[in-house]
Amino acid sequence: MNGPLVPFREIVLKVHSRCDLACDHCYIYEHADQSWRTRPKAISDQAISWTALRLAEHAKTHALPSVSVILHGGEPLLAGPARLRRVCEELTAALAPVTDLDLRIHTNGLQLSPRYLDLFDEYGVKVGISLDGDRTANDRHRRFADGRSSHPLVLKAVELLHQERYRHLDLGLLCTIDVANDPVAVYDALLALAPPRIDFLLPHATWEEPPPRPDGSPTAYAEWILAVFDRWNDRGRPVPVRLFESVLSTLNGGPSLTESLGLAPTDLVVVETDGTLEQVDSLKSAYEGAAATGFDVFRHSLDDVAAHPGVRVRQLGLAGVAESCRRCPVVRSCGGGLYTHRYRAGSGFANPSVYCADLEALVRGVEDRTASATAAPAVADPGALVAEQHDLTRVLLAELHSELDGRGGEPWAEAWELAGTVERHSDGLDEVLAHPYTRTWLLDCLDALRAGRPGAAGPAGELARYVAAAAVRGRVDVPVRVAHRGGALHLPTLGTVETAAGPVEVRATGDGFLLRAAGGTERRVGRLDEEGAGWRPVRRGAHGAALDDLDPHRDRFAVPATGRLAPGEAAEWSGRLDRAWALLGDAVPEQAGEAAGSLTTLTPVTGTEPVVGRHGYGALGLPVAAGGDREFAAVLLRGFRRAKLRALLDVTDLYALDGAWQHPAPWQETPVPVSALLAGAYERAGLSAYEEGHADHAEKALDLLENAAELTVSGKLLVAGVRKELCRSRDRSVTPSRG
Repeated sequence: MNGPLVPFREIVLKVHSRCDLACDHCYIYEHADQSWRTRPKAISDQAISWTALRLAEHAKTHALPSVSVILHGGEPLLAGPARLRRVCEELTAALAPVTDLDLRIHTNGLQLSPRYLDLFDEYGVKVGISLDGDRTANDRHRRFADGRSSHPLVLKAVELLHQERYRHLDLGLLCTIDVANDPVAVYDALLALAPPRIDFLLPHATWEEPPPRPDGSPTAYAEWILAVFDRWNDRGRPVPVRLFESVLSTLNGGPSLTESLGLAPTDLVVVETDGTLEQVDSLKSAYEGAAATGFDVFRHSLDDVAAHPGVRVRQLGLAGVAESCRRCPVVRSCGGGLYTHRYRAGSGFANPSVYCADLEALVRGVEDRTASATAAPAVADPGALVAEQHDLTRVLLAELHSELDGRGGEPWAEAWELAGTVERHSDGLDEVLAHPYTRTWLLDCLDALRAGRPGAAGPAGELARYVAAAAVRGRVDVPVRVAHRGGALHLPTLGTVETAAGPVEVRATGDGFLLRAAGGTERRVGRLDEEGAGWRPVRRGAHGAALDDLDPHRDRFAVPATGRLAPGEAAEWSGRLDRAWALLGDAVPEQAGEAAGSLTTLTPVTGTEPVVGRHGYGALGLPVAAGGDREFAAVLLRGFRRAKLRALLDVTDLYALDGAWQHPAPWQETPVPVSALLAGAYERAGLSAYEEGHADHAEKALDLLENAAELTVSGKLLVAGVRKELCRSRDRSVTPSRG
């Protein structure tokens, strides 16, 4: 199998192979693989030492920032405090010079006592306790061999763990689902114990040994889980529940948070009490030897295990799930289900999960219940999009300040302080930060600093130019010193003034500003909108948009920006824009109104197509020559659609795993990734209201997008909105019949 090895970041270390309970749903003792019978009860000193050595070696080879070791069984506390101390000592000694060690233990809690917890406190071992709910639910499976209830002892363990001196060790509760139990009663019983987290686990099952379904419902487990979700959600989500958080994360484009869901590659290996290295423990539910690798810690490295075909197949992401799963719209969230649950004799693991119907119902159920609340407001509200874009620019400015960490010296510190003064006395700073090319400057600075380029802090010194422009716009009378290098000084959103090399001082004066250069030479610009005396203002069109052919950061489009247009050229271009706006206002008034309020900065570029770059929302590169007025209006509308979609992608995830699937594109022969399909549908739907020939392609693309697994909740909301937009434009084009 191709691709780099995925290093193991999580090790399950079996410290004891026996248990003091006789749970009838245990995958170790009650399922297909009975290899526990041949293994030593407790892990040996030699196996501990070699495990620590192999893990440290692996962490160093792959430069892992941290590794997690889960002490497991059987029941790990049966190993006793002395053996567990030896494990903690060896692991800590081997890994401390290499990486951070996250130690955990999963226990049924029956043996838990202060002597264990004092040891765990010493080594920072977090404790997770298995509990299936109230006494009725817990006693259904988790009993002693003689039938006695374990519930009272588990509650005592939880109570002990919640003592003030141990509470910081509490990892939470693990609950195995049984649909015969009352879901709300189970959840309420767990919540009453105030755990820091709850994990709900599907019982291990395969197609050979399917899970029990007392009422025969193919979605019984989804219905049970969704009943818990409703209780959890309606009560304000009082405790993290990993299963729910994972589904919500993937629905919104984020990662899976649990091994049992999602497409993330596995990074877990098991060390048995005899030092044998195995795959994920749940495979013991499938068949005898399913978890075996043939490796052990005495003779083999963890890289050997990582290269094992059984491990590699669980690192293939989408390519590792069944063919039918790859075409399923919810596969990003369910990931085909836990690998173990896919097993069927004859076809191995190349199947959907035995819980397939449950997982689909669960994901869709969570989405239906939360989509309206979790989708990004910017998708449906143009005002929210503008506000979020402005917030993003402010975040980038704060990040630049933090990234500089004093490297900007006195010029940065002075400009930063003056920015606060201007902000307190006017809206000038907001207006300059809303300028889309301010975003470009910030991104350039951050890129240089993070790449460690020589002189990277230099461009950050331009902050003074932005503060000077803000002071002038806000008419705040403060002197702003700018370290000017000669030629022409550009004040963003305002214009460019010629001045000699050397530091200058800019000061707002009524409708203009005063520029004082080195040696005391002064230049006064009385009116910002009047050209002359070395001052070239940023021109503005009839709709208020800046026709910016001056800003030094404007040239980040896919095609070059033009230079400064001559007065006649600028007047002609501005006239064409005015006529284009008029045409759009008549044909598509809603879009024209939003575009006029959003496209704040239009820059003339070469070529024939509208272009967007790495600028903030509002910037659009428009060709100087693009056919007649009607064609130019179409170019302007197309550019607005591109700029808005780019702006949405800046503030929210509309899709994930772009490129994992290829989709047919109605407008071309070759398939495209979801990003291109969405962009094409979005643009064509907008144009369909202005000119013919786009509606059919847009509708076919929207049909494909509705079943695309890549779309997030916000992406689906956008597609639904575009569908409504397309329907409205078609309704307008229908002439009522007369008779």
